[in-house]
This record gives sequence, structure tokens and C-alpha cells, in this order.
Amino acid sequence: LSIKVRDAAQGDLVARFDSADATVETAFVLGEFYRRQGAWKFRAVGQGYSSGLEGLATDFGITVDEPQHAAPPATAQAAPPVTAPVTMPPPPPTPAQAPPVTPPPAAPVRLTKVTLTKAAPAVSLTKQGGTSGALKVNLNWQVRKQFSGWGAKFGRAVALHSDLDLDLCALYELADGSKGVVQALGNAFGALHRPPYIHLDGDDRTGAVATGENLTVNLDFKDAFRRILVFVTIYEGARSFADLNATVTLQPQYGAAVDFSLDECTVPSPVCALALITNTGGDLIVQREARYLTPAHGVSPQRTVDQAYGWGMNWTPGRK
Repeated sequence: LSIKVRDAAQGDLVARFDSADATVETAFVLGEFYRRQGAWKFRAVGQGYSSGLEGLATDFGITVDEPQHAAPPATAQAAPPVTAPVTMPPPPPTPAQAPPVTPPPAAPVRLTKVTLTKAAPAVSLTKQGGTSGALKVNLNWQVRKQFSGWGAKFGRAVALHSDLDLDLCALYELADGSKGVVQALGNAFGALHRPPYIHLDGDDRTGAVATGENLTVNLDFKDAFRRILVFVTIYEGARSFADLNATVTLQPQYGAAVDFSLDECTVPSPVCALALITNTGGDLIVQREARYLTPAHGVSPQRTVDQAYGWGMNWTPGRK
């Protein structure tokens, strides 16, 4: 199953979403168009229903009543003349039939994973059922050549003597207008059960911690969020993300995992915007960014991300 969006005037392909996970579904929502800030947007959904159109409609709050089919009227026929009574043997007893078993209504089929691409860069967590519980952000790095034998996960260097230190960070803007950053720099680790409802569990600078760094968002407070930008910076050990092949996974506690790969870094960039999560009318949208940024001379990576996405914060030097 796939869907393509083309520019009506030029015929150019604007977006494409492929879904290869369908099994028993008989109805499928591939994508949605929506209006935002005066422009039309498209997001991939990829949700199937084994209960058909009725299950799809019910999920959107529509009650479906099956029409009752009336039995056809009987047609009167003339009885043939009977010349003599005929005695018929009694019919054999009919074996008892078990009452029909009514199957339970089929629940919507949820996908196990959604992969974002350049053609289909966004997905709705709401449509995937991931609007509560903990949302964990996973960043996996595989080194291609420059750092042969190295790797990092959440900023964790694999080599015993590696000094590569990557920091997973998040800019946030809440519904009340407050803004801030969650990062190891300045010990701004955040909190899960009070604003900003985002928490970084620590700063793994040596690779000794097997789980690396974990960034968690508390979706039980999703209405408190306006937008969250997840990004990663190089604190030390490298000047650029070149030759580092990365995969980003967002795993909701409920619903399908969302993952995507970063493009190859071809610029001297020490900071990369990974994903933008926005609350659009109560619908949480994950947007694949995969955007390498190059700071101007004397400008920090954090301020560079701020300027690129219009956060408008005041920054001061910090250390960890």
C-alpha cells in the first residue's frame, strides 16, 4: 500500500508514504491533509483495521448501524389438484445444532513500527495510540570510517579509550508560553512529573553505563506541550558528525515505535536537529528533521538550533 501526493499544477511528487505491514486489515488510513498556519500539510498515518470500514468509522466517533434486510414477500401459487391422500413417512429427527458463536468485535490493528522518510516525514502519535505514558528517545550511532571501531548510543562511546561525547538535548515550549532546554550542560536534566515533563537521566561521558543516556517525555501531560525539538550536539571527541551513521527511535509506552535514519553529514556540523514534536489541536505530530546545522563563528550549537527554529531564548555560557 502506498500513497503519493503530487502538485496539481506541475505534477511534481511532493510526498510519498509506503506501508508494508498490512496483514488482515480490510480498511486502512494511509494519510491525512490538515490546515496549519495558512498552509496545507500532509502527514502519514498508516493505521489498519481488521473490522473494515465500520471499525475505521467507529474510531473517528461515527456510529455504524447495519441495515436490516427484509425477507422477500411470499408469492401466492395455485395448489395442484389432489386425487388421493398420500401418506408420507415422518422426517428423520434433526440433530441438535450448537448455537452460533458470535465473535467479539475486532479491535483496530496497530502497526508495530512506523518509519519516517523524506517523502513521508511526519506521523501522528495520536492515531497510533501513543498519547500517554513515557515516550523514550533512542539515538544510535554507527561509525563508518573516520572513527573505525567506534560507536555511540545516547552519547556513549563504545571504544574503551574513546573520548567521543555526544549529548542528547531537547528544547521545549509549553502551552503557557514558558520555554527552556533539557541537557547535561549546566545540569539542566529536567523533570518528569513537574514542568517541563521531560527528563534526561544523566550524562554518560565515559561509556561505562551500558544504557547510555535516555531522554524521556511524559505524555500524560501532553496538553501542557506546545512543541519539543530533540537535538544532539558533539561535546568533545569530534568536530563534525561526518562518518557517523545515526538512527533515531521514538518509543511510546503505548502505540507503535517511530524511527528514521539521518542523512549523511556533508557539512562541518557539531549539532543536528533530530525530531520536532508539536501539539496540533490535541494531536501529537512527530516530524522528522534530520537537519545538520553549522554554527557561525563564536555561536554555540544550542543558540544555533534556537535561531534555526525561532525559540527566542537568552543563552549564557555553561559547562558540565
